[in-house]
Amino acid sequence: MANDASTVFDLVILGGGSGGYAAALRGAQLGLDVALIEKDKLGGTCLHRGCIPTKALLHAGELADQAREGAEFGVKTTLEGIDMAGVHKYKDGVVSGLYKGLQGLVASRKITYVTGEGRLSSATSVDVDGQRYEGRHILLATGSVPKSLPGLEIDGDRVISSDHALVLDRVPKSAVVLGGGVIGVEFASAWKSFGTDVTIVEALPHLVPAEDEGSSKLLERAFRKRGINFSLGSRFSGVEYTDNGVKVSLENGKTFEAELLLVAVGRGPVSQGLGYEEAGVAMDRGFVLVDEYMQTNVPTISAVGDLVPTLQLAHVGFAEGMLVAERLAGQKTVPIDYDGVPRVTYCHPEVASVGITEAKAKELYGSDKVVTLKYNLAGNGRSKILKTAGEIKLVQVRDGAVVGVHMVGDRMGEQVGEAQLIYNWEALPAEVAQLVHAHPTQNEALGEAHLALAGKPLHSHD
Repeated sequence: MANDASTVFDLVILGGGSGGYAAALRGAQLGLDVALIEKDKLGGTCLHRGCIPTKALLHAGELADQAREGAEFGVKTTLEGIDMAGVHKYKDGVVSGLYKGLQGLVASRKITYVTGEGRLSSATSVDVDGQRYEGRHILLATGSVPKSLPGLEIDGDRVISSDHALVLDRVPKSAVVLGGGVIGVEFASAWKSFGTDVTIVEALPHLVPAEDEGSSKLLERAFRKRGINFSLGSRFSGVEYTDNGVKVSLENGKTFEAELLLVAVGRGPVSQGLGYEEAGVAMDRGFVLVDEYMQTNVPTISAVGDLVPTLQLAHVGFAEGMLVAERLAGQKTVPIDYDGVPRVTYCHPEVASVGITEAKAKELYGSDKVVTLKYNLAGNGRSKILKTAGEIKLVQVRDGAVVGVHMVGDRMGEQVGEAQLIYNWEALPAEVAQLVHAHPTQNEALGEAHLALAGKPLHSHD
């Protein structure tokens, strides 16, 4: 079909990452004739260089910590060391299994899958290696790549990106992590568990600066306890090679020496040289601009995922891709409430949230209209068993719904599902308090927090 120039697909998708393949799967399910074009591997960054492999590393690190700390639980364990070849075998096995499953899904939906580097050639076509694929609609989903700073060259040896860090054949003795956002703190956490001496450099006043300030402070306290160093509030100024690694300088005069520098200052959109601007697509700083239904200013072109200036999360890409497919299939669609998307940082301890921060709530509703409650995990039986510390913070509009849930502690990412329902269904504290939560679970802490906010605390002080 694809080789026949007369063939016109209902949807041609450029990019087979989270947003692209979700649109392809949903579109095919709804009866659209779909072509999916990917130059690398189906699954994109999330599956091969992001979400999945990083969480595998973090889990391996968690096991290393448990081996060190077994005596605290009466279990005599010791850690002999980290076998990075074995870690990579485990990590790659997880990725490989999911990759094969995804390939099978795409094949089963009768999607025309094209391997090659595509370029937008008009408002209704994409060219791949000399072959043109015509579509009634085009979806741009070319994703993102690790960014650097002006003048900071990533050499893949001493100055590395997250892509390089995922395939590093050794545990570095020491590392400076430039950037205290999600990517930076996750790698810092994993490396510390493996035995690396880690220092995080963040120009903003707090780690994970997009989170509620209370969550940031709790994470900083936990990282200090773990021996993870960090420097906040001063910008990077330069790096130079030393005999044994690198020397990193900050604008405030501080310097740090380490074996390597991980540049984790975010990810930038992949859009240059792909024909977007030539086709008239509106852009801003490399991002493709879209409306709430993911449509660009060109009626036949939509865009999703890291390519657009929304949350850079795989599950956001899934949702955006599905929204586009459903819109093109003539279904009724609802714009995504990005505040209602759960966010998880999988470091130790985990940081999870949904809704808005206390600061944002005060900005929207006024300081006198915002109520907050903090429930310390010290009062939660399951958290005591696991020896994790942290808290659940609720942000409520006075006499109204809970508009923010912010959690810090091990396994909090597994609790964010209920928090998502609480926010998105605009639940009142008293309504959540009526629900009976299983004991002893960490999930119970969410129930206890809402009991307290409803004015009837059980395992917490008034």
